[in-house]
Amino acid sequence: MAEPCIFCKIARGEVPAQMIVNNKEIVAFRDLNPQAPVHILIVPKKHVASLDDANDSDLLGRMMVLAAALARQEKIARSGYRTVVNTGRDGGQSVDHLHIHLLGGRPFTWPPG
Repeated sequence: MAEPCIFCKIARGEVPAQMIVNNKEIVAFRDLNPQAPVHILIVPKKHVASLDDANDSDLLGRMMVLAAALARQEKIARSGYRTVVNTGRDGGQSVDHLHIHLLGGRPFTWPPG
């Protein structure tokens, strides 16, 4: 990776974001282009290009546990929410850095899209 990606820059504090969580290995911040009333991105600080490149199951688990905790904090857990990990171009991944979308605050349909 020659040029740091936007999520790496956000994680280092070089690009502003509406940060919700910033711990030693994960950041969570509000999406700039929200697709629901609650749209939070959960991102590992370590650059991992996609889920296909992930090999740390403990980190992935902590990211999902954080997603559930944030859903409770945002008061969307009872009504329901969606977690999404887009992988690759055909999967809708637009930033080549692993991230979980936490979406809620409105009903969703299936299939998603």
